[in-house]
Amino acid sequence: MTNAERTRAFLSSLEARDGSAASFYAEDVVQRELPNLLVKTGATRDRAALLRGMEAGNKSTSNERYEIASLIAEGEHVAVEAVWSATLNVPFGSLAAGQTMRAHLAMFLTWRDGKIVSQRNYDCFEPF
Repeated sequence: MTNAERTRAFLSSLEARDGSAASFYAEDVVQRELPNLLVKTGATRDRAALLRGMEAGNKSTSNERYEIASLIAEGEHVAVEAVWSATLNVPFGSLAAGQTMRAHLAMFLTWRDGKIVSQRNYDCFEPF
């Protein structure tokens, strides 16, 4: 499987919300989320924090989707441009439960031995 295929499978696993996304992360993964409307100062997360975040996200949202606009793979590096969306299970900001939250994102992944070792997210949320 290529890293481009792995990335598509990873995003599909996030959409499935069946816990399989955890298997894509290396034990020493580091994820950096750059500042955005949701995480004002940005965040750096290890594997445990990523898994906690997935669990929290699964409680507060449903119907998560990643519409890939472009995906470029070069060796161990993959760049993805996508539109993320999810239905809110709870009100958030000016959005009511049942409404859709959206973000335009760029995600940069580094793969090693079939696992994600580095992830950087640039998430541009639509106003909420």
